[in-house]
Amino acid sequence: MPVRLIAAAASDAGAHRPTNQDAAFAAAWGAAVADGVGGGPSGDLASAALVHRLVATSGRSMDADGLLVRIREANWDIRAHVERDPALEGMATTFTGIFLSTSGDLLLAHTGDSRAYLLRDGEFSRETRDDSYVQALVDHGIIPPEAAAAHPRRNIITASLGGAEGDVVSVAERPPLAGDRWMLCSDGLTDYVPEADVARLIAQAPDARSAAADAVALALEAGTRDNVTVVVCDVVDDDEPIGTDPIFFGSAARWFTEDVETA
Repeated sequence: MPVRLIAAAASDAGAHRPTNQDAAFAAAWGAAVADGVGGGPSGDLASAALVHRLVATSGRSMDADGLLVRIREANWDIRAHVERDPALEGMATTFTGIFLSTSGDLLLAHTGDSRAYLLRDGEFSRETRDDSYVQALVDHGIIPPEAAAAHPRRNIITASLGGAEGDVVSVAERPPLAGDRWMLCSDGLTDYVPEADVARLIAQAPDARSAAADAVALALEAGTRDNVTVVVCDVVDDDEPIGTDPIFFGSAARWFTEDVETA
């Protein structure tokens, strides 16, 4: 039985940031979140450029190799912006997305410290590993996992997409099951809200739209000092044709919307 996604997202700049450097999209065939790297110039441009280039002329017709090619092309688009304007040198973005493939698998793509979580049969599990300085400390046993959220260097990432040939992204194949609920988020949520609280909210929300909006509201109530973006995707059995038109959020709702062509 073919599946599709019921996907929704919410994004907020937060009370302490002048601009929203997070970008996201949601569609029946895929969804993603990208977080412009803090400290770099034009992080909002980097995240929006990546997301828009990735979804242009896209849809369900891809496999894992094809997705890697699309991500590489989107990363080159970031480089093209820098080559046109050298003042943008250093801009980069994290990226975490899920996509339905031609083989019926779900493709999970990731680089940086935005995260993907899966709620399946009542179990909420983290499906990505942060590419970050603090995660390396945890992996080497230097600090315990429970100390990571409060570490002063928790925002230093060790991988991102900034247009360089050596940029790395992972793509994993997962079996999609009807009833699964995926959550993708920027660290404006996970740095400020305990994972157990997020899990409880995502499990209790009646639909994807409510889950995304409530998770962003929870981060704002917790006093997040970052932009916060949450994408929630429910996997459903459906024989209806999958539409291709994405809905954009955050910086992706401000940049390049006139350039999107879907097919």
